[in-house]
Amino acid sequence: MAEKYVRPAIYAGNFYSLNSSELEHQLNDFFSQTKGIEKECRIIVSPHAGYVYSGRTAAYAVSSLKPAKSYIILGPNHTGLGETFAIMPSGGVWDTPLGRVETNKKLAEKLLSSCGLLKEDHEAHMREHSIEVQLPFLQFLNKEFTFVPISIMSECTKEFAARCEELGKTIAKIMKEEDLSLIISSDFSHYLSEKEAEEKDNKAIERIEDLDLYGFFETLQETDASICGYGPIGVAIVVAKELGLHAEIIHRSNSGQVTKDFNKIVSYIAIGFE
Repeated sequence: MAEKYVRPAIYAGNFYSLNSSELEHQLNDFFSQTKGIEKECRIIVSPHAGYVYSGRTAAYAVSSLKPAKSYIILGPNHTGLGETFAIMPSGGVWDTPLGRVETNKKLAEKLLSSCGLLKEDHEAHMREHSIEVQLPFLQFLNKEFTFVPISIMSECTKEFAARCEELGKTIAKIMKEEDLSLIISSDFSHYLSEKEAEEKDNKAIERIEDLDLYGFFETLQETDASICGYGPIGVAIVVAKELGLHAEIIHRSNSGQVTKDFNKIVSYIAIGFE
């Protein structure tokens, strides 16, 4: 029998601690601040910066997520490598300092056969951080789960929005049939003043709350937005609409709260769809 492919924890020691004890301590601190959240969201948007910057907001997002046997995680492709809609080849595992997480081979194959946009591809995932950094949060709360990673190389066009709609409808159909939750990995505005970032983010959030896919893409163009995971968010809007879910802001923060430089921040927003 061939050995399973192992995707190493590329960003351990950079975005988050390589030491499992230190990582667990940090996660425990984040999650201790989320006590009292009583939500079971089928979909969340969670940030993916270094944990010192966005970890608290990510913990709020994951604390709001409905526990499931398996998760689909959509992340933006920051590297420009690989396929536009890249699903990690099935039958492998991802390493983190907290242990290994199995990919869901059966679910990956079902997604591939149901949506022609998806292509099996290693390359898009090899140097990408946006999906990797979500895993320790899930592991801290839920030791037994599998997942399917999908990397999306986004384009802010109406044609691309239509592709997001196609993938969203496919995922929604499967989520109606199986015990799944969906995680969208995205930061919001990049390298703006706190005031400008909040203004731009709020306009995008209005469209997200309206579950208006094409309005969301139009707003991105009108505001020259710098939301890195807008493709995955577009997919989430469609899934939420198909499942009859409602969007709610769970937590907001920005890098300036750590660096004390509020003239050039990255914003982090936890959104739940319940």
